[in-house]
Amino acid sequence: MRQLTNNRNSGPAARGMAPPAKVALAVLALACALGLSACKGGAGSAEAQAKEAKDKASDAVPVEVAQASRRAIAASYTGTAPLEARAESQVVAKTSGVAFEVMVEEGQQVKAGQVLVRLDSARAEQQAAQTGATMRKLEANYARAKQMAAQRLLSANDADQLRYDLESARAANRLATLEVSYAKVEAPISGVVASRSIKPGNFVQINSPIIRIVDTSRLEAVLNVPERELATLKAGLPVQMQVDAMPGKVFTGTVDRVAPVVDSGSGTFRVICAFDGGGVLQPGMFGRLRIDYDNRADALVVPRAALLEDEGDPAVFVVRGKKVSRVPVKLGYLDGAWAEVRSGVKLGEQVVVAGKTALREGTEVLMINTKPAPAVASAAGAATDKQ
Repeated sequence: MRQLTNNRNSGPAARGMAPPAKVALAVLALACALGLSACKGGAGSAEAQAKEAKDKASDAVPVEVAQASRRAIAASYTGTAPLEARAESQVVAKTSGVAFEVMVEEGQQVKAGQVLVRLDSARAEQQAAQTGATMRKLEANYARAKQMAAQRLLSANDADQLRYDLESARAANRLATLEVSYAKVEAPISGVVASRSIKPGNFVQINSPIIRIVDTSRLEAVLNVPERELATLKAGLPVQMQVDAMPGKVFTGTVDRVAPVVDSGSGTFRVICAFDGGGVLQPGMFGRLRIDYDNRADALVVPRAALLEDEGDPAVFVVRGKKVSRVPVKLGYLDGAWAEVRSGVKLGEQVVVAGKTALREGTEVLMINTKPAPAVASAAGAATDKQ
């Protein structure tokens, strides 16, 4: 009985005391939980920092930039005009008649004085023969009248009348002979037959146009230039021209002459540019002309795309560090895709050429067309590469 009582008293005491193994296990679990919590806190901080850096980078505006550099630039005036032949003639028939022979075709080269068409001249020849006979008769009569007048057998009045009749007959004969020559239609200028409106056997009316000749050896383009350019454009300046019919080809010419007066209605004056035809350029082609009137061999330039057009004063965005500054500039000559900068930008500075609309003063930018400088390899890396 005593033994049973002792066992009952010792049972609860044994349950109230934790064994040493269980205590150690609990301490270890608590340490692991604290360590895991610390690890989660560190990882969360790193992710937050990375996200913050990414957000900051996403705020930068991507832009394309170009460097201010030095190059040759020219001051020029540009305009458009159709090409015209310097000499052109519409050949007309000076007499009526049937075309016996048409001796030229379209596209054929002809020279001044060359016979183009032969017309029927039978009537004119008969008229010339008749007036010739009358002229010769009067010449004989007048010769006898002079002898008789010298012998005082003929009055001076009758001798003068014969002389006047002779002069009239000679004029009529010359007119008839001229009419015969009109049967041969000749080229008034040298050039190319541009069009022909008759065929052999057609009846030609007097003063009707039958052939058109164009001198393509020298062509002209007439520009109507604003009066502010009157002091800059002079005869002899070089001209470059491109035509739509032959893209990529550039033709050179000169300013042939400049009109000395300004049209009061339009406020422009005429500048005539001359070009050698050479069989390539043809009248009627549409030309885009450029007249260079001044050159600078070493000018500081930026791309024309860098200029801001939202305000009256010219300016550009210059990248300084990672931000941009709006810098007013003083412009010189504009030459195609380039603009001369007289002040405001220094050589080598980066100017924004694309992405300008999203920029303001101090905007952070990301230059997407710049190449980073090549990294310098370490001595250990170089040794590794050699191995």
